[in-house]
Amino acid sequence: MTEPLPLDGRVAIVTGAGNGLGRAEARSLAAAGARVILNDLPGDAVEAAAAGIRADGGTAVVSAGDIGEWSTGEELIATALREFGQLDILVNNAGLVRDRMIFSMSEQEWDLVLRVHLRGHFITSRMATAHWRDQSKQSGGPVYARIVNTSSEAFLLGSSGQPNYAAAKAGITALTLTTARSCARYGVRANAICPRARTSMTADLMGTAPDAGPDPLAPEHVAPLVTYLSSPAAAGINGEVFVVHGGVAALMAPPSIREVFRAGEHGSADGMWTLESVAGALAGFATGPADAGFACEEANALATETIGFGSG
Repeated sequence: MTEPLPLDGRVAIVTGAGNGLGRAEARSLAAAGARVILNDLPGDAVEAAAAGIRADGGTAVVSAGDIGEWSTGEELIATALREFGQLDILVNNAGLVRDRMIFSMSEQEWDLVLRVHLRGHFITSRMATAHWRDQSKQSGGPVYARIVNTSSEAFLLGSSGQPNYAAAKAGITALTLTTARSCARYGVRANAICPRARTSMTADLMGTAPDAGPDPLAPEHVAPLVTYLSSPAAAGINGEVFVVHGGVAALMAPPSIREVFRAGEHGSADGMWTLESVAGALAGFATGPADAGFACEEANALATETIGFGSG
């Protein structure tokens, strides 16, 4: 007798599911037994992604729309409840890039990226958590609820040509942690991934796939972690951030304190900060050779392991 698939009977929403990571994640969830609602902008891509799942024996429906619109979020939840009577999993993946240096970026380029990434994650999370909270109150206990959000190392490393994208991804990480802490009592488990994957959005950076052997940047190598975090086995994982690609998954630690300065040790009579005591405390301090005070250089080193990116 075969074991049941880990997501049999579950219902999942995946945004940005027409291509790349979202498409791979939707296929992986469906292969694990989930019934999947695919969201993307209206068009052939998302319809083809759903048709591919159905051709493989899975269950998939399309709920197309602009993820930055409140009404799209409402319709996604309504579709899940109308078609399947429940919602268990939300995978937020939709995004785009408008790269430019901070001194050249237009208002429109900033607003569009924040709207699709951060507002899009908020809208779906807002709708899903409200539904799960109501369910939990009605049942008198926690419900089955999983959120997997898509952040990026751009926020860890301060990607210099992506101020809009890095800021959005930092916001998504904060949104994930807040959701995890505020909704855990209802059964919600919210985690974030920082994926490295070769998609249409990253083609200029990642280049082409190798001619032979596995492609460590294929989106299909990220999808298994997303499926696991969506499963019952991940009930004990909440508010975590993973960097994932190829065969590597790194669990990030929260920011730590590098150094503590105390006014009382630098001439302050009452131990409180004055301009003079601040000047005394920071007189010998300078940011290191990386030219950035907050950057997770350890994440860079992971790339060398499997895809040969330099860490410099």
